[in-house]
Amino acid sequence: MHYLSLMRPKDWIKNAFVLIPVLFWVNSPENLGLTAASEVAFDTLVTLLGFCILASGVYAINDALDAARDRTHPVKRTRPVASGAISPRNAIIFGMVLLLASFGCSLAVGPNVLLVFLLYLVLQAFYNLLAKRLVLVDAVIIALGFVLRAAAGAFAIDIQLSVWLVLCVFFLCLYLAFVKRLCDYSSSRAAQDSGWRSPAGYDDPLELNWLLGVSGVMSLMMYLSYSLSVHAFTVFGPRAIGFALLSPLVLIVIHRFYRLANEGRSDSPFATITSDLTMQLGAVLFLVGIGLCLYVPAVEGVLSDLLIQFGPAGAAPAP
Repeated sequence: MHYLSLMRPKDWIKNAFVLIPVLFWVNSPENLGLTAASEVAFDTLVTLLGFCILASGVYAINDALDAARDRTHPVKRTRPVASGAISPRNAIIFGMVLLLASFGCSLAVGPNVLLVFLLYLVLQAFYNLLAKRLVLVDAVIIALGFVLRAAAGAFAIDIQLSVWLVLCVFFLCLYLAFVKRLCDYSSSRAAQDSGWRSPAGYDDPLELNWLLGVSGVMSLMMYLSYSLSVHAFTVFGPRAIGFALLSPLVLIVIHRFYRLANEGRSDSPFATITSDLTMQLGAVLFLVGIGLCLYVPAVEGVLSDLLIQFGPAGAAPAP
């Protein structure tokens, strides 16, 4: 049970970014064949499983290296290595086994996916050796890790990676990285006897709130810019208008992440999804809205009739 906890299965939701490119694949009618769908489903699921195992391996090794610091944190001190349930040596061995298993999964999909896995591992090594002690740089490295997740999903099904997808994922995850730092700051301040300090020096709440404000605004702007772009119209047609109309829900979720982090409820922003009803409702409504826009033909007709089109003049929307 302690080893399962060391793998942090609650954080596997982060790897859902691997699934995002499937939305673009499913949207093309030439990809609706049963054989093609089966291959894509297999490759995507294996890549998702591989990234979960890869991330768990990194978590295990990180926890072994950070055990002494984590013992001073009011939330992190309950982790298996910090609490003494698993020795640092055993955690590192377990982490290495997980890394090897993840490489096996990536090889089963293709060499490009393996390359992404290796790049992610190099990025994590750089983060632990240096970047996690540098303000802003640490959050940028974390955000790039999520971009690599999306890239792995794209390579798994052999489609091009959109620059819009890269930018949306990067800025959203940059914001979530700062949310994580606010979680740490708030929970350590609440426990007045805690000797924990941010490795990168996020000790100024004004600076941290500025970083959160900038990255939060950029996240929403990237989402809106993509929804209203010619690229989105070319791929999704009038349905892209529906994406833009869902932006209030995006704003609600972004704000809830900030508010809950400011209260120091969790050391993981993703864990707040399972504990906050407002965020759950906003996320469910957003996903339902995306599903309606993508897969209910009548929605396209309604949006086309009611709202001004923003695609290139005279261009018919591509499927």
